[in-house]
Amino acid sequence: MSRRRDPAEDRERLVEDLVRSGYIRSEPVRAAFRRVPREAFVSPRDRNRAYVDTPLPIPYGQTISAPSMIAIMLEEAALKEAERVLEVGAGSGYHAALLACLVGAENVVTVERIPELAEWGRANLARAGHGAVRVVTGDGSLGFPDAAPYACIFATAGAPRIPDAWGRQLAPQGRIVAPIGSSRREQVLAVATRQADGSLDIRYATACAFVPLIGEDAWPSQ
Repeated sequence: MSRRRDPAEDRERLVEDLVRSGYIRSEPVRAAFRRVPREAFVSPRDRNRAYVDTPLPIPYGQTISAPSMIAIMLEEAALKEAERVLEVGAGSGYHAALLACLVGAENVVTVERIPELAEWGRANLARAGHGAVRVVTGDGSLGFPDAAPYACIFATAGAPRIPDAWGRQLAPQGRIVAPIGSSRREQVLAVATRQADGSLDIRYATACAFVPLIGEDAWPSQ
């Protein structure tokens, strides 16, 4: 009889693979990946694939990103403890849980446009011990001004450009880490820093592929 797989062992193997491959470079990001059980944030049918480094489908046509891609984004964000973060695209809540490990759950706000998905993500976060993350339903392309300014805006859906509202809601020297591109399915990861005059200094990193960001200042719904 084969031994039942241990998710904790699979999680540790994935983390070490991400470290060896250079996707995880810092100890805080490594600790966050070790702490968050990805199997608690995927669809039940995909729990045996939770620690495969690949995107997985979740309800309403959305996805949970590949761990390596999220590791790249978290390293680019260079978050510090207690910084306020806005995530655009709550999905299942997995990315918000990783952010919570880095800055504290009470400092994370995540926006989801699909009410049912927001509720699922909220429940997943609560079960995983991150119930203090604020999950709101709304248009992520408009940010969430009620809790601004943010040290970082972290987007998990691809926009055709950086929405104007995101720049306005950043603190001085705040960062945006977001997939940006002219295609709904293919983007380049943009890392933008707010300058003293309010402008954004934008650097483009790796190619990526995220679901499209739907909203007033993003892609229209089809």
